[in-house]
Amino acid sequence: MARVIAVVNQKGGVGKTTTAVNLTAALKDLGRRVLLCDFDPQANATSGLGVEKRKLNHSVYDVVVNGIPAKQAIVSTKFGDVLPSTADLAGAAVELISMEQPSMRLKTALQEVAGDYDVIFIDCPPSLEMLTLNALAAADSILVPVQCEYYALEGLTDLMNTLRIVKKRLNPSLEIFGVALTMFDGRTNFSTQVAQEVRKHFPGKVFATMIPRNVRLAEAPSHGVPVTVYDRLSRGAAAYKAMAEEINNKL
Repeated sequence: MARVIAVVNQKGGVGKTTTAVNLTAALKDLGRRVLLCDFDPQANATSGLGVEKRKLNHSVYDVVVNGIPAKQAIVSTKFGDVLPSTADLAGAAVELISMEQPSMRLKTALQEVAGDYDVIFIDCPPSLEMLTLNALAAADSILVPVQCEYYALEGLTDLMNTLRIVKKRLNPSLEIFGVALTMFDGRTNFSTQVAQEVRKHFPGKVFATMIPRNVRLAEAPSHGVPVTVYDRLSRGAAAYKAMAEEINNKL
């Protein structure tokens, strides 16, 4: 049965999608059966794994709103399987409100395919609303990317408050799987100070591997491939491979 991990942080630009895409590919390279559920209307994780959004018959929107079985929407790629997203998902939050158990729609859908995978990542939108609640209700645990920059910890209080509410009302077993430090710049004292502060706030939860600022990480999505394929010798590729090893050992 798959371990379902929501990659979540309501702040934008912290590396959620980059982390979800590259960990999916790196864990597949380690022999894991991995599904990436793109639950962000921007659908960047979908294109990041080379899936052409305009050629899709079904997407995660059809799964959670129209009840299409997840297996019919999943697309297999050489980097891992994808439950793709499209811009249609942007309106799903409003449509879900009128449905029965609106926050449990994704959980029900993923349960049907959980036996086919070792890990299911859910790439969440940069907000704490209905789509993210669905992801948190569906997940066993969360992975929180935190950028090593000013205001890094701002907003994490809101995320932790949401986590407590979800544990109380929807998903009592939800836990923090890990915290990923992203955009680390070892040339600055500030990045090191932020990393120390995050480790103090989340003792025992922060991955030893830190994801560096790396131009190859920024370039890879435009080519529709993970950084481990775009430039396997880059610092970004090495970091995500190392983080995948940490996750593989924890699973």
